[in-house]
Amino acid sequence: MSEEKTENAGDIILKITDLKKSFGSLTVLKDINVEIKKGETVVLLGKSGTGKSVILQCIIGLLYPTSGTIEVFDTVFLNLPEAEKNLIRRRIGFLFQSGALYDSMTVRQNLEFPVIRQPDYVNHDLTEKVKEALKNVGLENAIDKMPSELSGGMKKRISLARTLMLNPEIILYDEPTTGLDPVTSNEISHLILEMQEKFNVTSLIVTHDMPCAKLVANRIIVLKEGSITAEGTYDELKNSDDEFVRGFFEFS
Repeated sequence: MSEEKTENAGDIILKITDLKKSFGSLTVLKDINVEIKKGETVVLLGKSGTGKSVILQCIIGLLYPTSGTIEVFDTVFLNLPEAEKNLIRRRIGFLFQSGALYDSMTVRQNLEFPVIRQPDYVNHDLTEKVKEALKNVGLENAIDKMPSELSGGMKKRISLARTLMLNPEIILYDEPTTGLDPVTSNEISHLILEMQEKFNVTSLIVTHDMPCAKLVANRIIVLKEGSITAEGTYDELKNSDDEFVRGFFEFS
């Protein structure tokens, strides 16, 4: 991905300062400091268990930091009353690793669900909005299918379409290509890139998929033992003097 996008990125939209997260005596994250600009795509790399997904969950409020602050849209998110948190959550999409579709609902119902749950929702036909979201991910004809009728790649696409229903300004991706074959992984990676370019979405992506990281990332952050050990573009980190960092790029 060209560096031009980074240079043209807007103001800081997400800021993490001195983030620490412990579970009992186990410290998973320590001294995490990250700033992400509007329209930027940042990839989090690290070995399993280094706290990458924990960062995403802290941002959205599924987990609470042990210490430190998280500012989203210039607001210290976790200090807000729950109603105000939900207003900010509405502006943040979260793509779960499993897709997290509701098995008992059709694709149409899955996409309608986050919209009708909003406090300002006015009862009206959402069919056109659902079709538009599905068209964005190339699955308009799947509107009345059940999740059990979908392949793994289709479920990921539908999950992204559901995320787009609320027009998020930030999307958090937790392993968006995990469990998929290389061809489908490449399709999902291109879809992430397309959504970023079409909607100027800010993206934070946890992935081990190096072709995905190479395609979509303006910047890559590498975690080691709960701390940030390196940060830079794909090419900069691929040529790093740090053997640990360079190891992620050996087979890419």
